[in-house]
Formats: sequence, C-alpha cells, structure tokens
Amino acid sequence: MGTGIVANAAVTLPRSFPGLRTAAMVIWLGAALLLLLLAGGYLRQRALRSHAGDPVTAQFFGAPPMAMLTVGSGSLLLGDRLIGFEAALAVDWVLWSLGTVLGLVAACAVPCLMITRHRFAPDAAFGGWLMPVVPPMVSAATGALLVPHAPAGQARLAMLLGCYAMLGLGLVAALLVLAMLYGRLVHHEAPTGTVVPTVWIGLGALGQSVTALGALAAVAPSALPEPYALGAAVFALLGGIVVWGFAMLWLALATALTLRTIRAGLPFAPTWWSFIFPVGACVTATSTLAARTGSAMFVWPAVVFYGLLVIVWVVVAGQSLRYAAGHIWHRPVGGNAHGRPVEPEGRLDAPTVLRSTVRTTTDGRPISQVQGTLLDPAGDVEG
Repeated sequence: MGTGIVANAAVTLPRSFPGLRTAAMVIWLGAALLLLLLAGGYLRQRALRSHAGDPVTAQFFGAPPMAMLTVGSGSLLLGDRLIGFEAALAVDWVLWSLGTVLGLVAACAVPCLMITRHRFAPDAAFGGWLMPVVPPMVSAATGALLVPHAPAGQARLAMLLGCYAMLGLGLVAALLVLAMLYGRLVHHEAPTGTVVPTVWIGLGALGQSVTALGALAAVAPSALPEPYALGAAVFALLGGIVVWGFAMLWLALATALTLRTIRAGLPFAPTWWSFIFPVGACVTATSTLAARTGSAMFVWPAVVFYGLLVIVWVVVAGQSLRYAAGHIWHRPVGGNAHGRPVEPEGRLDAPTVLRSTVRTTTDGRPISQVQGTLLDPAGDVEG
C-alpha cells in the first residue's frame, strides 16, 4: 500500500509535471505485482491463526485490505492506459469489494480480539492500533471513484451513503485510538527504537479522512438531491480544513519524536513503511483542499509533501531491498524464536520459567521491554 500511494498521490497533485504520470503508472504496476507476490506468499504460510493470537501482529491485519484498495483505485486512475478503461474498472470493482469486506472484518474482529483475548499493559498503546480501523476510511475514499459507475438510482445512492458510513466508522474509531496513543505518550515514557515510525500512522488516518470527505463531496451530486449535495461540499471544505489542521499538529509531534529517535539510533525495521502511507495520505488530503479552494496555502504544501513522499519511499524501499537480499543470502537455520520446539527438563509439575533475549539485527544489542506471546500447539494464547 505504501508503493501504491506514491503512484495514486501523483494523480491528485494540483500541479502537473512532465513525465510524472508515466512514472506513477510504472510505480502502480510494481505495486500490483508486489500485491500478487506478497498475498500468495502469505497465504502459503498459513499463519493466520497464530498471527491473530499475537497482540501486535494482529493489528496489521488492516494492511492487506488497504493494499488492495490502493492498487484497485490505481488501476482506475493509471492502469487504463495499459489494460483499457473497462478492464481497469473491473479490476477496481473486484479489489475494492474484496478490500472493503476484509477491511470491515479487520475493523470489527481485531478490536474484539483486543477486548476478549489479548491483554495489554497501561503503556502498550502504539500507532499500530490504528491499522485495523483505517481501512474503512480508505474504502470510503477509493469507493468515491466507483460511485459514478454504479447503476443510477438506489444502487448509486446506497454506494455513496455506505461510503459515508464507513468514513464515520473509521474516523471515530481512529480518534478514540489517537486519544489512547496520546495518553500513552504523555503518561508514560516516550517510545523508542523501531516503534517510533508507527506514530506516523495517526497522520495517515487523519489525512485519509480529509481525502474521503473531498472525494465523496465531488460525486455527491450524482446521487444526492439538493440541498444535501451542497451540504456535502460545505462539510468537505470546512470539516476537511479542521481535520487537516489537527493532522499538521500530529505531523509536528511525529516529526519531533522521529528526529529524537534518529539521534539516539533508529535501526531499519519493517515499521519504516509506517512513514510512507501517512505522508501519501497527507499529500492527497492537501491536494483535495487545494482543488476545492485554489489557495496557495494548500497548493505548494501538497507539492512539497509529495517530494518528501518520494524521497522517503526511495530510502525505505532501498533499505527493504537491501535487507531482503541480505536475509536471503544469509538465511539462518531456525531463525524464528518460536521455530524450534523446547523439551522441558526436570519435573513437569514444577513451576516453569521461560527466559529469552531479543537482540537488534544490526549490532546484536539486547532490547529492553519486549513483550512475548506464548502460544499452545493450536495457536491459542497461553500467556
């Protein structure tokens, strides 16, 4: 989804640049291929149940739906030059439908697991808690592209109203999580290390809501009568500016925490991808407000944000390729801590203590305050 947003955000920019659309099309094609490869690889792992039992890994069930939605909308925005408009529309309908269903399942199932099965310390909140609740907002923003192509009448109206409902679902849930995350930042020690990039996910949730408001207001006249279509436009502008202002506050907070962590040392980890989609959502949100107002207050920041997005994407993608190549070349035997069964020694009825040390991948330093999950053979959480 991070690669896909780089392509899609280029289409929304209020200023055009030579060759940008062609480059965006190539990037979208790469994102589509990555989606197929990664989805196939994950399905072969058959790790769904064990990941659902992990309080941290379960949060990222929201990533696959967002990837499908991002690549699907890219097919309509960019892919028509390669596969034709009708085929691009069909691909978008399929990926949007699948991504929306999976996103709604994640938005409902993961919070349910957090309440009924997982246990968290008072300082456990982190940006990843936003991942399961953001997909409905992405469905709302990307679904707006499909509203004009839905059958006129009740079907189109239901599509539009459903997108607004998903926007409300995701936005209110995201604000609740942001409140918990802010409370964790204020009342406990600031996060360090590779957890810090997940703070940026809050920017993605806020930016995506502004994008969805603008996209839905643009297609509202095709389904809603007056004065509701006009009200949607007013809501998109005034509400969008209000949320955008809060997003800029969160951007400043996330930037300060990131710079503080970089000075102390920020080793590469997959969480670095948490930088990409939020900055891309910030681009689309700012571009949406620029299109509605024509104000230079939004036009040039959108261009600057996109330049930052491309730079960060190049850095993170390069580090990811380097890490993947090194991992394949130096693949360890039994690299996962849970990959080797352990036979207990001594009396089986005596108290058992499990000890382990988690180290960084760069210099082997021990990492403090690591949470572990003990699973039984069926994948259920024991502790």
